[in-house]
Formats: sequence, C-alpha cells, structure tokens
Amino acid sequence: MGFRATYFFIFCAFFSQIGILSANHNEEKKQFVSNLISQMTLEEKVGQMTQLNINLVSKGSSIYQLDEPHELDKEKLKEAILKYHAGSFINCPGYAISQSQWLLIIKEIQEVATKESRLKIPIIYGVDAVHGANYLSNGVLFPHPIAQAATWDSSWARKVAEITAYETRSTGVSWNFSPTLDVMRQPLWVRSYETFGEDVLLAKAMGLAAVKGYEGNNLSSPTNVASCLKHFIGYSWPYSGKDRTTANLSEGIIREYLLPPFEEAIKAGAKSVMVNSADINGIPGLVNKKWLVNVLRNELGFEGIIVTDWADIYKLNEVHKTSPTLKHAVKSSIDAGVDMSMVPNDYKFSQLLIELVNEGEITEERIDKSVTRILNLKYDLGLFENPVTPNFEYSKVSSQEFEKVSYQVAAEGITLLKNQDNVLPLSINQNILVTGPMANSLSMVNGSWSRTWQGNDESKNLPEKLNILQAILKNSNKVSYIKGCGFDKASLNENWEIEVNKADVIIACLGEYPATEKPGDINDLTLSEVQLRYIEELNKFKKPIILLLVEGRPRIISRIEGLCSAVIQAYYPSEEGTMALSDILFGKVNPSGKLPYTYPRQTNNLTSYDYKESENIGTNFQSGAFNPQYEFGFGLSYTTFSYSNFKLIEEHVVDKEVLKFFVDVTNTGSVPGKEVVQLYISDLFASIAPPNKRLRAFEKLSLESGETKTVELAIEAKDLAFVGIENNWILEPGSFTAKIADQIINFEIN
Repeated sequence: MGFRATYFFIFCAFFSQIGILSANHNEEKKQFVSNLISQMTLEEKVGQMTQLNINLVSKGSSIYQLDEPHELDKEKLKEAILKYHAGSFINCPGYAISQSQWLLIIKEIQEVATKESRLKIPIIYGVDAVHGANYLSNGVLFPHPIAQAATWDSSWARKVAEITAYETRSTGVSWNFSPTLDVMRQPLWVRSYETFGEDVLLAKAMGLAAVKGYEGNNLSSPTNVASCLKHFIGYSWPYSGKDRTTANLSEGIIREYLLPPFEEAIKAGAKSVMVNSADINGIPGLVNKKWLVNVLRNELGFEGIIVTDWADIYKLNEVHKTSPTLKHAVKSSIDAGVDMSMVPNDYKFSQLLIELVNEGEITEERIDKSVTRILNLKYDLGLFENPVTPNFEYSKVSSQEFEKVSYQVAAEGITLLKNQDNVLPLSINQNILVTGPMANSLSMVNGSWSRTWQGNDESKNLPEKLNILQAILKNSNKVSYIKGCGFDKASLNENWEIEVNKADVIIACLGEYPATEKPGDINDLTLSEVQLRYIEELNKFKKPIILLLVEGRPRIISRIEGLCSAVIQAYYPSEEGTMALSDILFGKVNPSGKLPYTYPRQTNNLTSYDYKESENIGTNFQSGAFNPQYEFGFGLSYTTFSYSNFKLIEEHVVDKEVLKFFVDVTNTGSVPGKEVVQLYISDLFASIAPPNKRLRAFEKLSLESGETKTVELAIEAKDLAFVGIENNWILEPGSFTAKIADQIINFEIN
C-alpha cells in the first residue's frame, strides 16, 4: 500500500472512529437524560427551566444592596434549589470578582444541587463575557466585537473567544451569553459595539469564528464554554434607534440581512440562543412562533436551548401589553418555544408554569422537550461529572500571552481615517499635548461590560493598566496633559492656553461615555456639543489636531472633521489596546483596521453602504445623496497599495459554478503593511430593487515594501442570490459587476 493510500486509510479510520464515539456519546446522553426525566416531578422539571439572578441568593439588605465582601445566603440558596428546584443562575454580584471567589460561589451552589437535591442535577451558570472574561477581576479584556470586526480577520475573533472561554471556565462558569450576532443596521442603537458591524458577510465570518472559539470540538473540555447567540431576531434594527424598541421589518429583510449569521452559527453547532427583547412589527420576540418554531426550530434545525433575556416574560405584560396577566405571558412564551426563563429575581415564573400544566393549559410533554434540551447541554458540558470545573491547571489566566493577543487585536483593528499632510506618525521630538475626557481613564477605553455592567466604575480597574495618556508617555517624554472638557461641560484651568501654545501637535481624545442597554439610549448621534466646541477652541491656535475617537458607535463629527489633521477610530480598544494605540501614533505599528460600518456625516442620513439606488437620489433628482463621512471598509495605512490584473476565469457562468477572481496587490510605499482585499459585486438588474453593491469576499494580507501578491477570492454563483418576492432565496440570470479597489470586471450569469 502506497503512502497516500495508507494515509487515506488512516484518515478514514480516524474519522470513522470519531463518528462512532460521537454516536455512542449521543446514545448514552439520550438514555441518561430520558431516564432522569422519567424520575422528575413536574416541579423539578419546571425548576430546570428557571434561571435566577445570583443576587437573589446572596446576603444583603436587598437584591440591589449586597453585603461586602460578597457571601451567599445558604438558606436562600437551599430554598432556590431544594424548594423551587432552580436549574440555572446568572450574573455576577455587582462587579467582577477573583477566580477563587467565583469558584467558591460555584462550589457552594453545586454542592447543594448535586449533594442535597433529590436527583443531584447540577446547575448551569451563565454570564455575559462580552469581550473577555469581563466579570473575572483580573481577566484579560479585549477590544469589543466591533473593534474585532475592524481587523477584518476572523482568526482574531476565534482567538479572543478561545481565551475568553478558557478564563471563563476557570471560574466554574460554563455558559457564555455571547456572541452578539445582531447585524448593526441602526447606528443609533447603543449596543452597536457588541456586534460585528453592518455587513452580513463580515458578521457571519466573525460570528462563526467566535462560536468555534467558545465551544471548540469538545464542549466538556476544561477550556470550552457553551455559546449563546444573541438576540434572535431583529433586535439591532429598532426603528427609533432606542434599545428594546419596535423594529418594522419585512420577512425578506430579516432573511437576507439578519438571519444568515445565526444560520451559520447554528450549522456549526451553537448550543443556545437568546431571544430578542423587543418586538418585530408589534410581535414580541418571545411569542413569535413564526421565527422561534417555524424558522429557528423547523427550518434551521436548531436543537439547543432558547433562553429569554432579563425578565422579558414579565415585560409581555408590563411593557409590550400583549398579555393581560403574567400567567398569560408565561403560557404564550412557552407555547412559542421558550425553554428557559431568565426570571431573574423571584419565583413567579415557575409557580405560574406549574399551575398552567396542572390546569391543562400546557402539556407536560411540552415541558419535557425543554427540560431535555437543558439536560442535554449540562451533559455535553460534563457538569454531571465535574459540576464545578474539570481537573485542570489554569496557569494562563491573566497571562502575558493572553494580554499580547488583546494588544494585537487592537493593533489590527484601530482604524486611521484621515492623515492630512502625513501628520502621523509622530516624532518623539515633538511637544505633544494630550487632552480630552477619554485620555485619562481606563473605564473610557474599556467600555461597558468591563468588571461592572456599565463599565464606569474606575475603582474596579486594575491599577497597573495604562490609560491613553500613560501609554503615550511610554513612547515620549515630551508630553503634557490638560483635561480640557468633559462630556457635558468644559474643564479649563487658567493656564490651559499656555499648554496649548507650547505644543507642536494636539491629541484630542474624544468620544462617548461607556454605556449599554437602556442607559445608553441617545436622541442625537452627534458628538456632544461641549466636545465639538472644544475642538473649535483648540483650532484657533493653528496647531495640528489629531482627533482620537473612543466610542461604541459612529458619533457624528462633520462639524469638526475639517479642523483636524488626522482622525483615528479606536472603538473601545481595552486596557491592552492603549499601548497599541500609542504604538500606532508613533509609527511602531502600521494601522490596518477598516471600518466595519458606514460612518455617517449627518444625523438624518444613516444609510448603510449597500443602499438601494433610490436612497442615493438627491433633491436635484440626480445620484449623489449617499455621502458618508467615511465609507464602510475604509481605512488608511502609513504605506500605499496598488491593484492590478483583476480577472475572472470565466466571464459567463452558470448558477452552480464557482467564480474565481484574481488580483495583484502591491505595497507601493516604503514600510511593510497589511491590506484588506475587498470584493464587491453589484447585481445590475433584478426583480427586487438590488443594492448598490454587496461585500462578497475579503482577505487580509501582509506585504513588505515593494512586494506583490496575487490574491484569489472564490465565491459560488449562488452566493449572489437574494431573497425574492416570495421570501425565498433566488439567483436570477443577468449582468453583474465585480469591483476590488479601482479594478472592475463585468460578467454574466446564465
């Protein structure tokens, strides 16, 4: 037998063995779970569907005023598990705690669940580890997902997720409410920074990588956690821009622009989905059978857990007004497919659900389906064998290795948007004035979900970490600082003009105060008036101004953009990202980030890059209305790149063929750099008004000065399909245009 044949035999035998093991695992799980359910009372089953806030079983004067140091209330804990049979807990006790504190909490909970309860069913514990293990006091924080998307390199999203899973599992927590797969189509929305941007393909690639990073190949591994896809579906496109408000969306729009990232992640095996807190066309996510049952379950084949967001079943009665009573809300959400209710602060859900079953309003068979899914996940996570954490030495927690990854992600995501007269990079010989509200605070660069929910408690930050000012001082000793302004008022001392006059260049660190969910709602996307006026005052001194933006969404800067020599979008780069930012400023790192969204120029012109031509018609009835501050996919470098020899192997293709595009990319500048090759395709005519263009493929590559690389970008013809009038994907024959940078090709699909 030759080498290739032998290898092929071994390869097939290996994967055949994996298949056998997987089949055996699934059969064992099925029998185990089935046997367990057969022994459970109705009360025990409903308890598994109940998720409680850790504050409910903690010592304190109220759930909102916990004792410090934190301590579980053993009587309350026993009541939750032994009386109400709670199957899950969430959240942290107000702020990030140490690994040892986490393990103590998880151990105490699991000991009651696995030693004192009748059936010894372990608890599953979940947290929102949004950008690293952000509720672990010394966990490594990463740039937020929007900054990860700005790298245009999905390998970074996977690496971040792997490290997050590792550090999260080290605490005994095995369920992560991440990634956010909502596609950012409404830039006013406060949670935009938790997404992977406005484009479907980019969000799909990043989201898939994140799920693979969290869950790995073996969920019971000591370094993996269960992922939770958020928020199914339509959450990110509220009509008003306000959090948890109505989205007016057609089925076709949902299927083409919002569903694909979820579908891709589900195909990869994602274990849970969190439901949209708001409503689509007046139908709250929790009771939308069409999307939860017909699409998610039946069409996509999702077999995992459907969990609510915080107290959302209650909101059916209190906010949405679709349920006249809480009991009706419980029934309608369970009927629509919900498996687990994030209650989280009382036991009304479980009590009412038991009543509904006893009254014949909900069948116990329906309850069994949800409980089966929940127990399946606990089994897959290995919680029945290792309820706290597997026997593993977590030696890399908060390691330099992990911190370096955070730095690298920031370095590749930070986006240079303007560099007039090559004011950047800076020289160490220049006198530099650093100013603005984002310059001297770690909380500002970390953003929300950073050791506290809103991330604005400076006392919870690690003292050894560097803010922007401190990071800049690492690269230069010719730096002075004045705050200059806050978010809503000026902060100028009598000597501020002296400091400005001494400077050769000004770094103005502006942005928005960290916030998430309802606290982050705004009425105007424009950067605050105080900050705008401050730039106008600084401009009077005729010094180069570098505008450094630290923000979760693109705050409008058109009034001051022309006054600034350079503009940098830092997103929320994290405490490791401040040094990456400093290194970019001084040229130690060549910026390579590209915008994952369209940066608008005006408050009422929030059009995305893939606009319909009607959105590009101005008041003069001619094209040109689409005029953003910066376009999606835009980002500068300290070097330059040229494109040539763009070609498609076949100019006429059929609908089942692969389209292979080739282009030569050359670094024409004097320093090494990284470039993102972006392939856009336009469908020139279609039965539904086609978008101006759509991103269909991309690749990030490194090039030395003078180096040329040939890039191949392959897509299937079916990738050019769209959702038609009947809400089905269709590929129509016709003419198309492909574009990479300044290179254009026309082709036909027959």
